[in-house]
Amino acid sequence: MPTILLVDNEIRMLDLLALYLEPAGHKCIKKTSANEAIEFLENHGADLVILDLMMPEMDGWEACGVIRKHWDIPIIMLSARSEKPDIVKGLKIGADDYITKPFDEEELLARIEALLRRHSSKSQMLTFKGLNLNMDSYEVQHDGILIPLTPKEFSLLSLFLQNKNKVFTREHLISTIWGYGVATEDRTIDSHVRNLRDKLRKAGFAADEYLATVWGVGYKWIE
Repeated sequence: MPTILLVDNEIRMLDLLALYLEPAGHKCIKKTSANEAIEFLENHGADLVILDLMMPEMDGWEACGVIRKHWDIPIIMLSARSEKPDIVKGLKIGADDYITKPFDEEELLARIEALLRRHSSKSQMLTFKGLNLNMDSYEVQHDGILIPLTPKEFSLLSLFLQNKNKVFTREHLISTIWGYGVATEDRTIDSHVRNLRDKLRKAGFAADEYLATVWGVGYKWIE
């Protein structure tokens, strides 16, 4: 079930969108401010964002820029502002689509489905607080900075991110990353984790806060 993050300071609009989208098989998360939406993305992620423009504190323009900088997810701007310059600005900032209010329910659903299909056909991505892992190209970026990881370091990082809060023993990591029957010592795992932490740290990511050592056991990624 795709998770759609709805961002609008009007509760009535959030309820209306959920009324249309949930029966179509979408899980809707409602947030009344851009700051709340960004915090949700940092901790949980989403498959698509529907973003209002006119909001207090942080408007939709700025929110779109922040989201696009950190996450590769589809963004639909939904606004009563129908002037061409507003539409062009939204698309240039990073929105994938721009729909004006009042909107047609069937058209909105069709555009959502089209974006989700298009996005699912792109390279598989893992994201976490500004980290972006491209599972096809084996590239890792943090806030746009490319992090040069070895294949083993990449495999470790992707395994951790796909299993947050799970403790991995060193033996488990050896069998999963290196394979059964490979003569690899525990200190090899420790060396790879240490190098992974160093590279993430140099790119500005708080590796020590999330990649934790479980003493006497192994490692885990804290969500």
